[in-house]
Amino acid sequence: MPIYEYVCMECESHFEELVRNGEEPDCPDCSSANVRKQLSVFAAHGAADQPTYGSSGGCCGGSCGCC
Repeated sequence: MPIYEYVCMECESHFEELVRNGEEPDCPDCSSANVRKQLSVFAAHGAADQPTYGSSGGCCGGSCGCC
């Protein structure tokens, strides 16, 4: 069973849910059925060198495009 990320369109809560057979969960905060699946990225772990973004790292180190 995959875990998906959702956002509630009513209260804007973000949550993750373990989903079976394509079911759509209700929001755990407000119980609304008006939720949308979010596009998420997976994390890969390994021994390879990780790229660095600027000298300070983080978002304003250039990794998010804010600079």
